[in-house]
Amino acid sequence: MRAEIVSIGTELLLGEIVDTNAAYLARQLTTIGLDLHYKTTVGDNEARIAAVLAQALERSGVVITSGGLGPTVDDVTREAVAAATGRPLELRPELVPEIEAFFRRRGAQMTENNLRQARLPRGAIAISNPVGTAPAFVVEDPRGIIISLPGVPSEMRYLVEHAVLPYLRQKLGLKGVIKVRNLHTAGIGESQVDALVGDLERSSNPTVGLAAHPAQTDVRVAAKAESEEEAARMVAEVEAEVRRRLGDHIYGADEETLEGAVVRLLAQRGRTLAVAEIVTGGALTSRLAAAARGQGVFKGGVVAPSEEGLGLPGDAGRLPPDQAAAAAARRVREAQGADMGLATLARGDATSLVAYIALDTGSATVTQARDMSGRAADMVEPWVANTALDTVRRALL
Repeated sequence: MRAEIVSIGTELLLGEIVDTNAAYLARQLTTIGLDLHYKTTVGDNEARIAAVLAQALERSGVVITSGGLGPTVDDVTREAVAAATGRPLELRPELVPEIEAFFRRRGAQMTENNLRQARLPRGAIAISNPVGTAPAFVVEDPRGIIISLPGVPSEMRYLVEHAVLPYLRQKLGLKGVIKVRNLHTAGIGESQVDALVGDLERSSNPTVGLAAHPAQTDVRVAAKAESEEEAARMVAEVEAEVRRRLGDHIYGADEETLEGAVVRLLAQRGRTLAVAEIVTGGALTSRLAAAARGQGVFKGGVVAPSEEGLGLPGDAGRLPPDQAAAAAARRVREAQGADMGLATLARGDATSLVAYIALDTGSATVTQARDMSGRAADMVEPWVANTALDTVRRALL
């Protein structure tokens, strides 16, 4: 059956907030065998939301909305669903105690406007929300099903896993499942990955696809089968072949991050790491600190706007850039008492920017240069950070 996602919120429409909910919903709908054909973003306007929903019902059997269920005047999803399905809103008294209980558990006072969240389109199936104030709901229309979920990510995810997916499986008699495995690579470009696994991309089930990210490429393997076990077996066969072809370029799968892979290897090898960064602006420090929390393998980082800020001699700017990066890596390793020191810096301007990465292990120093000329400013930091992390990862293999 065809499914559609409608993300509601002016802040999403204007790009002020990244729509992580739609990505999550897309993955979850895929796992139960629904075919996602459309994703739409619409601002907080009742008439426009209603029009989008009416169009969605004409082309999709399942429409899932995210956002607009709060208590404020710009939370108009309830009204829009009611308009799109020709139903009046009505107060559902049984929902009021649930909302009141949520506030009591947090020692807060419920305000009058929160009662708006207990008003649903007539005949809607209410979905209790034990982790928030906004009840979700389902409207079963002759044209299709609308499921409206809160926009708070933690609430939305809880309701999808505990209520929405079970409801859809039962209501639609869904028996087939889709199993997805995302393999993450680093240190190899998308075209190189394609050259190695391109023939697998022509398979129809399982399917194999590529997704490029800064200095990383994902290989997505998906299989559709009648059972979870059969789908997992099909994915595992293709995954094994992809791993055979890509080897050490693969650093992890699914939720594993590149910094997580580095921290895992540091712990396995009994090594510690410190970083000094200019061009990456603190990205390495924050990512490694989050991944290494409580493990003692990350000694800390120094973030500076210039090479002098890294504690290098005042004449460091006159050193060749690869030597300056090596000196910074060595200095941060020694200053932080780490086994390995990693440094990033850059020379040039936006039209001729070259980033330099150095890794000092005490016994050897590896440096490399990456031409960032012409890259969008917001892409330089993640590109260099991922390349630097992969440098450490490969040194630990």
